[in-house]
Amino acid sequence: MIAFFQKNGLVVAGGTIQGLGMGLFLFPHAIPSGGAGGIAVLLNYFFHLDMGFALWIVNFSMLVVATKYLGNKSALWTMLAITITSITVAFCEQYYLTVNRNEWFDLLIGSIFLGTGIGILLREGVSNGGVGVIALILARRRNSLPGPALFWINSSIFIMTGFLINIELIVQALISQWISTKIVDIVYYYRFHQAYTLDWRRK
Repeated sequence: MIAFFQKNGLVVAGGTIQGLGMGLFLFPHAIPSGGAGGIAVLLNYFFHLDMGFALWIVNFSMLVVATKYLGNKSALWTMLAITITSITVAFCEQYYLTVNRNEWFDLLIGSIFLGTGIGILLREGVSNGGVGVIALILARRRNSLPGPALFWINSSIFIMTGFLINIELIVQALISQWISTKIVDIVYYYRFHQAYTLDWRRK
C-alpha cells in the first residue's frame, strides 16, 4: 500500500512538473515539447484546439500501444500521468499570462522542467505519453537509457512541425529536446545508480 501511494505521488509529481514546463515556458512560444507536443501544436495551428485538449488526444491515442507492449497496469499509470499533464497545461494557459518574457530563457527552464518530469515518470516504468511510449519500449528491450530514442523520434516530428509552421521552431525544438533528454537520462539513471549503491552497501 505504501509503495502504491509512493508511486502515485511520483507519477502525479512527474506529470505536473512536465506540464509546468510545457504550459508555463514552452507552449507560450509555440515550442514543441516533444513528439506529442509537436503534433499538439499542429492540431492547435490547423484546428484551433486547446493545447491541453490536443495534447490529451495525442497521448490517449498512444495508450493502445502502451497497453499492448507495456501491459494494462503501465497503461493506467500512463493515463494518470497524461491527464495530470494536460490539466496542468490547460490551467497554465487559462490563468497564467506571459508578457515580455525571453523565449530563450523560457526554453532553457522549460526544458529542464520537462526533462525532470519525464525522467521521474520513466524511472517509475510509466510513459509520459506520446512517443515516450515508444522510447520506453525500446529502452526496456535494449536495456538502455530512453533519452537517445526519444531525441531522434521527436526530432523527426519537430522538423515536420517547423516546416509547416515556422522554420525557426526547428532550432528551438531541437535545442529544447537535447536539453530535456539529457535531464531525462540523468534522472532515469540516478535511480539505478542509487539502487546499485544501496545493494552493494547491504552486502
